Amino acid sequence: MAIRRRYPFNMLWNELDEMLAEWEERVHNTMVTGTSLPAIVGPALRGECRVDVWEEEGEVLVAADLPGIEKQDVSIRLIDPQILEIRIEKKVDYEETEEPAYYVRERIIGDMQRRVYLPSAVVDEGSTATFTNGVLEVRLKKLERETGTAIPIE
Repeated sequence: MAIRRRYPFNMLWNELDEMLAEWEERVHNTMVTGTSLPAIVGPALRGECRVDVWEEEGEVLVAADLPGIEKQDVSIRLIDPQILEIRIEKKVDYEETEEPAYYVRERIIGDMQRRVYLPSAVVDEGSTATFTNGVLEVRLKKLERETGTAIPIE
């Protein structure tokens, strides 16, 4: 933890500065090393599953880049009306009994999940998903809600 400055006559400012430095270090460690990250957010911060989410007339669209992933290794499900889960299980890409001696290994192997928080409530009925050239696109129908009930004036 790096302390930025020292205030000779004010212990309160010194303590606040130490707390700020500790907070910045924790944020940095979370972003860089991925420690203390829940599984639903970690893949996005580490660049493993990037998504775009936008709305069009009556739909919410989610596009996810999944390079090197096969269609059969991807599953998606609507957890609740505003959370979409994308789950990936990438198989090992070699058939030998022993793992090769890698110099650098950065590609995704194993299970990964990403929960995408949606801007509007959606329903699974009438929704579609396509997977083309490593890009998953999900179209979800918005939940139509009434804006209230009419109150008669007497």
